[in-house]
Amino acid sequence: MNHKGLRVLLVVHGFITAAAGLVLTIAPSLIPSVVGIYLVPSAYVLAYLLAGAEFGFSVLSFGGSRLTDARALRLIAWTCIVFHASSGVLELYAYAHGASVAIVGNLVARVIIVCLFGYLAGDLA
Repeated sequence: MNHKGLRVLLVVHGFITAAAGLVLTIAPSLIPSVVGIYLVPSAYVLAYLLAGAEFGFSVLSFGGSRLTDARALRLIAWTCIVFHASSGVLELYAYAHGASVAIVGNLVARVIIVCLFGYLAGDLA
């Protein structure tokens, strides 16, 4: 069975999450400031915790891109779906409670990612 589309998505996802992890590590306040959240240095630990999650998803994505087992790929896809869907819901909550409208762009990106993973994981049935 060919899972090429999902493998490509996992590689792209791996690079994006690795890049986000690096940015959150090197410049912890940069990404939050884009959506109007300003971290004082004592709050950088929040960015570092998120960076750790991003690095974990990067490893999961790169590793998953080399798998052939449909059950394992489906689990990885669903893990990414849950991460991005729950993050999107929480971003929507933040927006409703005063976060900048710029966060909506990230929310749209998450919806697209969730749809792509859902569609490509559906091919594994």
